[in-house]
Amino acid sequence: TDRKKLHTAPVGQVFRLRPFHVLVATGGGYAGYRKYEDYKLEQLEKRGIEVPVKLASEWEVALYKSVPTRLLSRAWGRLNQVELPTWLRKPVYSLYIWTFGVNMKEAAVEDLHHYRNLSEFFRRKLKPQARPVCCVHSVISPSDGKILNFGQVKNCEVEQVKGVTYSLESFLGPRISTEEMHFSQAPAGNSFQQQLVTKEGNELYHCVIYLAPGDYHCFHSPTDWTVSHRRHFPGSLMSVNPGVARWIKELFCHNERVVLTGDWKHGFFSLTAVGATNVGSIRIYFDQDLHTNSPSYSKGSYNDFSFISNNNKEGIPMRKGEHLGEFNLGSTIVLIFEAPKDFKFNLKAGQKIRFGEALGSL
Repeated sequence: TDRKKLHTAPVGQVFRLRPFHVLVATGGGYAGYRKYEDYKLEQLEKRGIEVPVKLASEWEVALYKSVPTRLLSRAWGRLNQVELPTWLRKPVYSLYIWTFGVNMKEAAVEDLHHYRNLSEFFRRKLKPQARPVCCVHSVISPSDGKILNFGQVKNCEVEQVKGVTYSLESFLGPRISTEEMHFSQAPAGNSFQQQLVTKEGNELYHCVIYLAPGDYHCFHSPTDWTVSHRRHFPGSLMSVNPGVARWIKELFCHNERVVLTGDWKHGFFSLTAVGATNVGSIRIYFDQDLHTNSPSYSKGSYNDFSFISNNNKEGIPMRKGEHLGEFNLGSTIVLIFEAPKDFKFNLKAGQKIRFGEALGSL
């Protein structure tokens, strides 16, 4: 016949299967499958159908962690810094606005050509009147987002979503020494939760706010308080959307996070910024020494920084509504604080909230 002979190189020379390729392919495929499952759950919730809690097994969590989310997040961060040609800015930003429902009428600068790169667009400022700060209630929302859960902390466990909890001590880390706080702490013999409550008759409360990619990415001080200490936990950068938070127990303890602790007029107060996929960058405006999403870290490690012993003797005073920090894309804010027993939240689980609106009051 006149057919030409096809000469091929041995398969092993063309493609060498490496463990890293297997991990990326398997983990990435599984992550895609989970995204599809999350979408189905969201559709059921919209129809008012209650979805039973189904937690991930250890091997599923390990498989998800095999996805190089930290590397991908650093790559995403570098991509965000690339300056876009003027003619390309409007099409790129318009696609993002359409996909995530961004309201550009609230932006201080509405002209899309003004933002040189994606990073500037993500960190866009709002018009002063766009987010009025509630003066009546003692605690306001530090950011735009969705309320995942709120209420009293019970049995040293905090709910990340309904029915899925994480350890209070694992999340915040060991108790900070008394010398670094402005108030006396409970005896060491009590439970970790009781050690955080400094005044008789008070309770410990929590509130979890999820920031979607289309939300305003800066976060602010939720009340008048003094920041005494910062604790940085390097960790994974798994997605923190409500579907994954419902699936992975102690998700917030796995992920990288920055814990700010201090006190307000009723005692202990903390705000934690939790990292997520493509949110390797967590910035605290008054903390120039903080560097998140480093290429390597020791599992289970954390580093502490005291604003009393290193900067001044008074800590960092924050006023309600004052700029505090920002995410690279969107993530989660967790508030854990002490307040009298008559403190009431003015919230509903699942509701959308905007920075400056009331969370609760006495």
